[in-house]
Amino acid sequence: MSSSSALGEFLRSRRARIKPEEMGLGSGMRRRRVSGLRREELAPLVGVSVGYYTRLEQGQSPNVSDQVLEAIARVLRLDDEERDHLHRLARAGASGLVSAAV
Repeated sequence: MSSSSALGEFLRSRRARIKPEEMGLGSGMRRRRVSGLRREELAPLVGVSVGYYTRLEQGQSPNVSDQVLEAIARVLRLDDEERDHLHRLARAGASGLVSAAV
């Protein structure tokens, strides 16, 4: 698995754990195609554009800042091990290395 797909898979799995209601977002009347938070719901909570977050999840933003990674970790309620793993995956994407999954 490439480092960019590992990062995307990790982020998608962690988004799936968070219910919109837990973040003060209504479930809405529309049927949800994904479990958990949508990218469109997560991005503003993190403080980035939907386009930027999408590129990050797709492995197309290799120079993501520590501040953005920390904001993602906070919103996704990552524990210390998951937070470290997120940083390793993001840095592996920048250097082309692959890290083992948590």
